[in-house]
Amino acid sequence: MKPTISFEFFPPKTEKSTEMLWKTVAELATLDPKFMTVTYGAGGSTRDGTVNTIEQIMEQTNIPTGSHLTFINTPKEELHSYIDELWNKNIHHIIALRGDMPDNLQWPLDSDGDYFQYTSDFVEGLKKWHAFEISVGCYPEKHPDAPSLEADIQALKLKCDAGADRALTQFFFENDKYYSFVDKCRVAGIDTPICPGLVPIHDFKSLVRFAKNCNANIPDWLHEKFDGLEDKPEEAMKIATDLLVEQTLDLAGNGVKHFHFYTLNKVNIIREACTALGYKIKSN
Repeated sequence: MKPTISFEFFPPKTEKSTEMLWKTVAELATLDPKFMTVTYGAGGSTRDGTVNTIEQIMEQTNIPTGSHLTFINTPKEELHSYIDELWNKNIHHIIALRGDMPDNLQWPLDSDGDYFQYTSDFVEGLKKWHAFEISVGCYPEKHPDAPSLEADIQALKLKCDAGADRALTQFFFENDKYYSFVDKCRVAGIDTPICPGLVPIHDFKSLVRFAKNCNANIPDWLHEKFDGLEDKPEEAMKIATDLLVEQTLDLAGNGVKHFHFYTLNKVNIIREACTALGYKIKSN
């Protein structure tokens, strides 16, 4: 039996990126993914774009689509009002996240009854407000703000105990780190599904910059793979495609039941990984 799959998109900002998004959505929707998700900018900066994108995806594909949502620096009352709006729009899946820390705040937060303090509190609040399906994030290589991987796993356990339906990992490139992380989570008493989040490499330099901010390790062997390929896009694309296919097949061979792909709103590399899993995409 094939693993199930899901895809993340982000709200487009230009006419060209809008065209690319809907081409990607249309193709990937033919694979009948379990769900899709749409990101939510820092501080709610893409709130309207997120909702509009989700509504269009569900209208065009009839595939359940979840909204990323952050709680940091947003009062509970405001979140509750927004959550009601999502529920009434038939958006019943939330990817519950803390969000990036604003410059005027430090982690951990000071206690304030008007605000959620931890993602586990946020998950508990969401479940009380509506019967949402809730996904949360997790970090095989530790969240940047966590004092240790062990502490981060305990934070994940609190999120799962609060009602999270699954955890979606930050992207990673060494599967052994994912396997080790899952083992440690099981020992810690977490039985919630921990689904690998995988990203295609379209621009290696951009990936390195992004990975540094989210504590995702880029191993030396990966740097070597892309060394000197800045002006060789076809060769770089071939390497990136082979890497994602190999990573996906290894995970599937080790019993992974669900894959979450960070599409970057592009279809080509994702298409090959899904084909390797036994899916057949229909180009429009």
